[in-house]
Amino acid sequence: MNLNLTGVHMDITPAIRAYVLAKLSRVTRHFDHVIDVNVVMSVTKLRQKIEANVHVRGREIHVQAIEPDLYAAIDMLVDKLDRQVLRHKEKTTAHRADRTTIERSLPSSEPGADKTVQ
Repeated sequence: MNLNLTGVHMDITPAIRAYVLAKLSRVTRHFDHVIDVNVVMSVTKLRQKIEANVHVRGREIHVQAIEPDLYAAIDMLVDKLDRQVLRHKEKTTAHRADRTTIERSLPSSEPGADKTVQ
């Protein structure tokens, strides 16, 4: 998983980076096929806005959260993202072929077919 963190009008501290990585591990725990994650954090007065674009196989998922507290916004973003990823995972598994075993009848052998040719 490639992670790209960007801050608009703010600096991304190692503590914020570690917190985002810890929270995003929940998403990758539920779905292994996450290719790329782009997170953009921006601050406007008392409004913390976080957007995430997650590229998974077959789809691009976009989620955003706006909260007065940065860590609450990260938590809300990851909750939304987790729901979206699980929904995508359920859709992909629903489109697969039925997992039950298919019983195939063996070709019937004719009464003289067992004999070896000499």
